[in-house]
Parts: sequence; C-alpha cells; structure tokens
Amino acid sequence: MEQFTERRIEGLILDSMSEGALSVDENWRITTFNRAAERITGVARADAVGRRCCDVLRSTICEGECALRRAIETGQPVVNRAIRIVNAEGRLVPVCLSAAILRDSEGRAAGGVETFRDLTAEEGLRQDLRSTFTFGDIVGRSPAMRRLLELVPQVAQSQEYVLILGPAGTGKGLLARAIHNHSPRRDGRLVAADCRALPAALLESELFGDGRQGGGPEGGPAEPGLFLMAQGGTLLLEEIDAMPSEVQARLLRALDGHSTHEGAPRSGTRILATSCCGLEERAGNGQFLEALYRRLGRIRLELPPLRERRVDIPLLTDHFIARFNRLHARGVAAVSDEVMAALMAHDFPGNVAELEDIIEQALIACPGAVIEPGHLPPGFRDGLHAARHAGPQGLTLNEFEAIHITDAVRRHGGNRTAAAAELGINPSTLFRKVKALSIDLPAQDGRARQRD
Repeated sequence: MEQFTERRIEGLILDSMSEGALSVDENWRITTFNRAAERITGVARADAVGRRCCDVLRSTICEGECALRRAIETGQPVVNRAIRIVNAEGRLVPVCLSAAILRDSEGRAAGGVETFRDLTAEEGLRQDLRSTFTFGDIVGRSPAMRRLLELVPQVAQSQEYVLILGPAGTGKGLLARAIHNHSPRRDGRLVAADCRALPAALLESELFGDGRQGGGPEGGPAEPGLFLMAQGGTLLLEEIDAMPSEVQARLLRALDGHSTHEGAPRSGTRILATSCCGLEERAGNGQFLEALYRRLGRIRLELPPLRERRVDIPLLTDHFIARFNRLHARGVAAVSDEVMAALMAHDFPGNVAELEDIIEQALIACPGAVIEPGHLPPGFRDGLHAARHAGPQGLTLNEFEAIHITDAVRRHGGNRTAAAAELGINPSTLFRKVKALSIDLPAQDGRARQRD
C-alpha cells in the first residue's frame, strides 16, 4: 500500500477542493497551487509555482489593494471579496477571494494563503437580469434609462416615424440603429444623412436624387437619393434641426406621398430623425416647419445627458472596458476606485461619447489590469488636478455611492426594497452598504404607505 507523507496528504486535500487555493512565501512567490486554481486561471501548476502571485492572478486589486497584503498589515483575514482576475487566455474571470496569513511555529508571518471561487455562473445570471435594461449597445440602470429602454422594443416594432432627442454624445445615432436592427425592416437598408454637413442644394440632391431627368422621387430619377434608396428600410436624418427650410418643405411633401392618412409609412421609407437642439421651440418660432415637426414627432424618445444619469457611469465603464479589450486584445479588468470617483465627479459635456473616448485612451495606456489615474488622458487628468485644488467639491466613490442610495430611498418614500430594485442590487446588499457607509435613512421604510 502506498505510504502517504504529510505533504502528500496535504496536496491531496488541496486538490480535492472545489475552490482555487495558493500559498505564497515572504517574497510573494507561489509555493502551492491546487488543481482548481489551475482550472480557474488556466495556468499549469508547474508554470505557477515560483512566480509572483500578481503575475499569475493579474487581479483587479494586485497593484493597489492586494487582499493578502491587507491581511498581513491588519492581522485579520480578508473574506469573500469580489474581484476579477485575468486568466491565461486574457479573459476576465469574476471570483470571490479570501486571504489569510501563514505563520511559522513561532507565530511569525511566513507568507500567506488565498482561496478563490469562480463566480462566472453567478455573473452570467446578473448579466441576464441586467440585460432587461439594455437594447443593442445602449445600456443603463438609471430610472430615466430604464423607462426609455422598456419603451424602445415596442417603438422598434411599430411603423411610426420617430424623433430622438438629446444632447450631442448621448448616443442618438446608436439608438436609431438599434431601433432599425430590431424592427421588421431589419432586412432593408439603413441609410443616414447628416443634415449639418451639406448646404441646401446638395442636401436636397443627397436626399431626393438628381431630379433633372425624372422630376424627383416620384418620377424615378437617374440618380435616386437616399429617400428612395431606403425603400423598405429606414432613413436616418441626423440633427434634423439643421435642415434648411426649403429641404424641410420637400421632405414634408415626400412624407405626404409615402404615408397613410394616419401618418405612418405605407411600405416605403421609415424616417428616424435626431436633434440635439430645442426642436419644439424652433417649430414654435417658425425656424422649423411645425407640420414636419408634428409628423416626425409622433413618437419622441429623449436621451438624458450623462450628468443626469451618473449611476450609469460604472455600468458604461465596464461596458467600454469589455469592448476595447476585444478591440485592442487587452486584459484590463477595471478602473481603480480613485478613477471611478473622478469619472463620477466629472460633468461630461461630451456625454457618453466623451466617457467612451476617455476609457479607450486610458485602456491603451494601461500596462496592467487596473486603470489608475496616471493612465487617464492628459486633458482629463489636468481637469482632475484642477478640481482637487479648487475646493471641497470633489467626492470619494463611497460618498457618491451614499448619495445615490439616499436619493433612491427618498424617491421611493423610504422603501428600501424598492430602492434596491432600482439600484439593481439585493435588499441585503443595500442594508449592508447603508451600515458600512453610515447612511442616515428615514425611520419609516415606506412599505406601509405604499399598501394604503
């Protein structure tokens, strides 16, 4: 019978665990690495032992908030901390990690041990729940975005013209493309015209073609414009508020010829239009044809500026990191707390497009797994530096989180459960955060009032 040494038994026990486990020496070099750790990380034991743990796990906290270092400094274990590691294939893997000190026979710190559980299944479930508030590449969990995204699928299935409003950079064109891609016209063409880009004569020719031979879209011109090219599909008119008045009149006539008496397109071209200006005010003072505004504005969708939906910034940040990891073949896992606090404090005059640009530049500049302040674009970094020295208006990430929780509870009349649902977290998580952040909430929880 095989004789099992103490070390051999120890190895068998470690390999029988469903959780990944590793130990490190005083120099942070891996000394043991079990079978589950190999499976979760994709790194073979022979390749892991002897290397620094940060080079194997490449987690979101290795560079600044190492759980094992914290355990050694405080003398207390770190339990069930949710982080992400980067596996051997460069894929982000969510794990729940615990860390503790290893002591020698005399009680002195002689390294440490970490265990970690793969949360991919749980993360997938959360993503499925979160997808209720996505549409195409539009994401959001703020109340305004939830209301919008719940409405959009029905809008996509309808035949009505749609007017999409919102400041520059909020994603109006992206939403228009998502509507087309989820509509019965998805197999038809989506053609776009930027009404700001051309003078009146060229824009009219672009939309309706060269009328010299056929007299316009009804006469079958030799060079059909975008209006006819989009037959059976969708024509996207970007920033229609910039359309010259003579082209507005021509468009209104075209819509009259291609619509039912209710105003929806028969089988021809569906119009989606975007505007970042006060189109209703322009129509009221005669700067835009009121009849055209009424026709296009039967359905109006409004995208709020990012400063009014700051709760979406972390979600958008994760979304852009995942996209640019694929595009640039990188393995960035997250932004640091300091970077997230800076993003939450910024007013984003360029809205979602500005955030997207910041994340892409920072990801390219980031050599590791976590985006730190030094990786941010110089212009944004300079603004952050100025804000820090301008006064006390800069808030920490915890302070922002406390503000969002307080606002959510207030909006729901003190109902913690409803506030948690709005924030996309479990009620138990909300209660834990309230306690950890020392948030002072109303004594009444609001449920009794809602039942009345």
